[in-house]
Amino acid sequence: MPNALHASASSEQLGPIPRELATIMWPELPPLLDEIKAEVIRAYPEFAEVFAGPHGRFVHSAIEQSLTIFVDQVVRPSVASPLRDEMIRTFGRFAATRGGSLDTLRGTFRVGARVALRHTKKVGKRYNLSPVFMLSFADTLFAYMDQLEALASEGYLEARASAEDNQDELRRKILRLIASGSGTPRATLVELAERAGWQLPEELTPVALSAGAHPARTALHGDVLMDLGDPQPYLLVPGALDAERREALAQALGGARAAAGPTVSLAGAADSLRWARQALGLALSGIITEAPVVHSADHLVTLLLMSDPALLELLAARELAPLQGHTATRRERLIETLRAWLATRGTAAQIGEVLHIHPQTVRYRMRNLDAAFGRRLTDPDHRFATEVVLRAMHLRGRADARPASSVINPSAVSATSRAKAAAVTGCRRPPRSTTA
Repeated sequence: MPNALHASASSEQLGPIPRELATIMWPELPPLLDEIKAEVIRAYPEFAEVFAGPHGRFVHSAIEQSLTIFVDQVVRPSVASPLRDEMIRTFGRFAATRGGSLDTLRGTFRVGARVALRHTKKVGKRYNLSPVFMLSFADTLFAYMDQLEALASEGYLEARASAEDNQDELRRKILRLIASGSGTPRATLVELAERAGWQLPEELTPVALSAGAHPARTALHGDVLMDLGDPQPYLLVPGALDAERREALAQALGGARAAAGPTVSLAGAADSLRWARQALGLALSGIITEAPVVHSADHLVTLLLMSDPALLELLAARELAPLQGHTATRRERLIETLRAWLATRGTAAQIGEVLHIHPQTVRYRMRNLDAAFGRRLTDPDHRFATEVVLRAMHLRGRADARPASSVINPSAVSATSRAKAAAVTGCRRPPRSTTA
């Protein structure tokens, strides 16, 4: 070998390794490649399956190409290596798609560098290579491995980003299929969920969000699906909305309003989401006062009573027709007494205590109600319908800053019906103490 390879250590300075080293290194590549593969499998046993599987030939070629380019660059430091670069990036992508960690990927290159240096030290003894030369070689080798590691990391991160985008899109697709109630076969949902890395639950809880809500994703569990691009944004929480998830949801919302539907099976998701959106609308209008997250399972009667406003208006017009001939003030007092009687079925004294009026005033009003309604108050169907109307109108009266005239849709019923409905909502005002 030329003297440059074994000059005295005291006279050498670290620098580029001599080109003549390529002559020594070429014959060493095949055994070095096998040694690197064996050491990688020893350090990371999962790679045994990789080398033995359908991708083993590619991984073998990538290592071989990396070693070859290293030797080529000893002779020609500026030689281009597009094939090697793309092979190493592809190796990084492959590691990502297999679910391996970035640390493991980087570790394989460090193992390769250690094996190559160890092998070269053995060769150095045979050729009497100087210690300073070996230091220079080690410096060059580890710089080269840093390049390979950077290329592999680039491919890995690129593949992960692409996979995450694909998974996000798949999760949105799953969410929309479940929420649509379109009857998608369970087998299809299971397949999509596996591809998306999401566990298909047996039960779930839809959550309707107010327009413009942007929940903090980091505050929610990773299994929560969301569609913020929908005009009516919503989430899907696997399982029940337990105390921990409730707290996380409230924190993620940052003050925005939301309503959770009842926990249901997959087949019931569309109905539950519809109820959640209805509950949210009632909360935003002030009828339901729970905040910031309404739990619609706690308001099922309210949801039922408020589910069809037009039908409720028609029912109110029919059931309250007997009070049509009274003045608005008189009608209001009679309705508040009727509602108290229907709610308590109490005596005049008990109703008077509820309304803060004299029992005799209650008896006087009840005689007027009996004269107006007649047998309707003893008929179970009419009595129940009247109670439904009065309860629903009382709920409407909770809406803050809504004038009585706006509680009923003016185009839906006659002026007489609107007057009666307004009288019902007027029941929320404090009753007068003694007047009939």
